Amino acid sequence: MIWSVRLNGRIGDLGLDIELEGGLGPLALIGPNGAGKTTLLRWIAGARFRADGEVRVGDALLYSAEHGVDLCPEERRVAYLPQGYGLFPHLSGLKNVAFGLGRAKMPGNERRAVAMKLLGELDALQIAERLPSTMSGGERQKVALARALVMKPRLMLLDEPMAALDTSSRRRTRAFLGSQISKLGTPAIVVTHDPRDVWSIASEVAVIEKGRVAQRGSPTELAKEPATDFVAEFFDMAWQAEEGMAR
Repeated sequence: MIWSVRLNGRIGDLGLDIELEGGLGPLALIGPNGAGKTTLLRWIAGARFRADGEVRVGDALLYSAEHGVDLCPEERRVAYLPQGYGLFPHLSGLKNVAFGLGRAKMPGNERRAVAMKLLGELDALQIAERLPSTMSGGERQKVALARALVMKPRLMLLDEPMAALDTSSRRRTRAFLGSQISKLGTPAIVVTHDPRDVWSIASEVAVIEKGRVAQRGSPTELAKEPATDFVAEFFDMAWQAEEGMAR
């Protein structure tokens, strides 16, 4: 076990009672809209709301209601890629990516070189000097993804990281993301509604329904023995997607 999360609380009308743990392999988090997936990611990243629970990554305790530990987001070293991208509107794509290296005490020219290299690997050099307001949704998502990866965090939280990309870009970015997660050896939780992400990236899947873990296992295990109607429908699409990728 590399990371573990335990959360028990109520956010608005949603009650959350979730326990998860994982290793280095990416965990895909799936479930219906409003099930609590994004709320869980935000809480792990450091969003402040009252709840019982604990967040631990390796030997680091990031949050514990029992022990009175609640590190601020900057101290947690958790990279969170939200659905809304979270880019600084006044900074170029390059500066948005390099911003994540500011706490590393790295010289400015070195930060720039590292950020440019990562943007190049994402086929996004053409937006390095542009402001987010001039970018498409897919281009902004690439910058946000690069900023998450460049931090080399303890844990990566990716909330539908390929949602705004077109089909061709999504395929390339999915392959790049999977290889980067593997190369960095950084654990990751990836929220997705796309079965192809599950087959391509995740070693395990956790299903969140109504604020609880409804099922967990490998994609193949869940596809063969779905515990709920949602899981059955999702993995029916997943089998079709996998067969399509194999052809």
